[in-house]
Amino acid sequence: MNPHLSDSPTKRDHQQSPQFIPASPTTRLQAENLTKTFILHTQGSMELPVLEAVSLAVDVGECVALSGPSGSGKSTFMRSLYANYRIDSGAIWVKHQDHWVDLSALEPHELLSVRKHTLGYVSQFLRVIPRVPAIEVAAEPLEELGVDAETASEKIKHLFQRLNLLERLWYLSPTTFSGGEKQRVNIARAFAVDYPIMLLDEPTSALDATNREVVMQLIEERKAQGCAMVGIFHDDEVRQRVCDRHLSFTGCLKS
Repeated sequence: MNPHLSDSPTKRDHQQSPQFIPASPTTRLQAENLTKTFILHTQGSMELPVLEAVSLAVDVGECVALSGPSGSGKSTFMRSLYANYRIDSGAIWVKHQDHWVDLSALEPHELLSVRKHTLGYVSQFLRVIPRVPAIEVAAEPLEELGVDAETASEKIKHLFQRLNLLERLWYLSPTTFSGGEKQRVNIARAFAVDYPIMLLDEPTSALDATNREVVMQLIEERKAQGCAMVGIFHDDEVRQRVCDRHLSFTGCLKS
């Protein structure tokens, strides 16, 4: 986050939320009336409202695109759904291990459990650890779930092959990888786990046409398995092919 930009000081209430009613029996993620304001410290602590009462429900097997011009709040909404940003008001309901939980009211260890088992995230940027090879970076979420190292490694190798990542790169640290190579490691890391819900932040932004096609296929396969997805896609072809609806940041949900 920009050091001159911070979350608003609103403190979230961690008391038990009121009874939740999902939009449908197949809903897996439901954001209700999310509001978010940033504080501009270099502008006399001016308040910058970014989200105002934004709601969205996502069902199994569908992908909803977040659309709108740059600066309209898409990325803030996405990061709020992953609880990277603290919302000022509203609720973010996730179906986690047969129970509904509000991410905005969870303790840190509870949030980590949701991210580990239920809520996957493909960010634009790969967190690189020097001297840790790409195959280990991508296999980490599987191993955290208790998958043995050999099985996890084989699954990642299969994904790397599909994503056309050269084998000579597998055992090198991604520190010096190109943007497209890092993005493919990030995609393999997220798609290795069968998350019921996935958030996709421009997953094809650094990819060529061949690998965009692979990622579209991965998204379609995961949708067919029942995964509920929310994504930001600036590529019209990708958005039109994999998305069922879009949430426009005029605040209106469109089919």
